[in-house]
Amino acid sequence: MQTSIENKPDPNKLLDWYDYNAREMPWRIGPKKRLSGIRPNPYHVWLSEIMLQQTTVAYVKPYFTKFTTKWPTIFDLANAKDEEVMGAWAGLGYYARARNLLKCARLIAKEKSGKFPQAFDALLKLPGVGPYTASAIASIAYDIPETVVDGNVERVISRIFDVHTELPKAKKELSFLAKQLTPKIRSGDYAQAIMDLGATICKPKVPSCEICPWENHCDSRKAGTAKSLPRKLKKTKKPVRYGIAYFVERVDGAILTEIRQPNGLLGGMLSLPSSAWGDSFRDDPPIDGDWEIKDTIVKHTFTHFDLNLKVMHVTVESEQTPKRGQFLKPDEFNPNNLPTVMRKVWQSIKY
Repeated sequence: MQTSIENKPDPNKLLDWYDYNAREMPWRIGPKKRLSGIRPNPYHVWLSEIMLQQTTVAYVKPYFTKFTTKWPTIFDLANAKDEEVMGAWAGLGYYARARNLLKCARLIAKEKSGKFPQAFDALLKLPGVGPYTASAIASIAYDIPETVVDGNVERVISRIFDVHTELPKAKKELSFLAKQLTPKIRSGDYAQAIMDLGATICKPKVPSCEICPWENHCDSRKAGTAKSLPRKLKKTKKPVRYGIAYFVERVDGAILTEIRQPNGLLGGMLSLPSSAWGDSFRDDPPIDGDWEIKDTIVKHTFTHFDLNLKVMHVTVESEQTPKRGQFLKPDEFNPNNLPTVMRKVWQSIKY
């Protein structure tokens, strides 16, 4: 590593700032409560960190509240039905997280007596837990001095040390530098403090350097480069995939649905039937009927591609049997249990 750490900032200054400026979150034990001896709930820390992957704090808050109200303990979540959890997760995206959430909950409940391990290496062995999440659980839940590096922390560290290497290539260097600052005590508070610093002061476009507790130790502040950091490689244009969604209503009000394959995109989710998604619209209706093609194209963005869906609608008689999927009666079907893209299809018909 070429970057100098001689002028590294004092973690205690950041902790002093955090004691008065910590964001309030439903899963967080604030610094005052923590100093009084109240410990974080590892279940809450784990659940929030899984939800927060690739998702904002504001968007996650209502989901976290919904989950912890419906399943207040790891045992409750472990005993939940797959379709209920997947339905509650609908809208958060990245549905592999929800599948791993259930796997992990059941492993913890069955093999760990409901208790999350504390050691980083042991946490890494849990389904859906990578290095970042393992560090976050160890640090925030157990005060173990592991280094937590998310996008906010990368931005703070790149500016503090004026690192111009482009992300993602810079990740190793930034993690190394972040580790040099991680204190041996109050590690959980520190992990949350540096994330809060990035979220509220060291913001992407307009950093509030004049009120930053580390202002005097920021190399990019001195060099006038803060607003341009961190540097990132230009994103390549996403490919576009095409498909057809089929909205089938029965005369008695039932809706044709299907459960998507467990290992694919939106795996295990309740869905409206659709054709395969590929480089063209390929018709594959799940039932015979006089189909109506809707004018609207439903568009949705996934991590690695954009999706354009044609929507086709038909009403069928009660005795008709679908080629695939099953009908759910009105009291059984809840559109809120559909993934976001299929809720868009539902809305294109119903609204």
